[in-house]
Amino acid sequence: MRAALPRRALAACLVALVAGCGVRPSDAISAGEPPRGSVALTTTIVLYLVKDGRLSAVTRPSARPLFLTERLALLAAGPTAEERAFGLSTEVPPEAEPFVVTVKARGRMVLTPSAPGGDLSSLAVQQIVCTAAALPDSPARIAVAGARTGVDPRDCPA
Repeated sequence: MRAALPRRALAACLVALVAGCGVRPSDAISAGEPPRGSVALTTTIVLYLVKDGRLSAVTRPSARPLFLTERLALLAAGPTAEERAFGLSTEVPPEAEPFVVTVKARGRMVLTPSAPGGDLSSLAVQQIVCTAAALPDSPARIAVAGARTGVDPRDCPA
């Protein structure tokens, strides 16, 4: 007896679909020309800059996702004029760029700056590691080659 109820409901739905629920056919309706021009798609990247001696996460729009080496190059280039107006700076020197990124086994990544890692301040190391940790698929452990100090990505401010 219970099996008949679902069959009736299915039959009613099929009849409604076939009947078209009262919608009458019509000719195509002109809506004018399609939109022209390019669609500006942007993505947001996260960099860690310095404000008042502490790390500060900064978001920047980008026309495309950036590779880690490109993000680290932005750190070495320093803040934008607008970011500087807000008191942001960088400890990563321009000579640290370009960086070499090496992905190791067991979720480890080593970032090697062009300038000796021992010459970087602990805040510069934190900027580099936290910017790398902000990537969507960041590894669990990130190290800067030759740095005297290290930082665990879990210690990066959110």
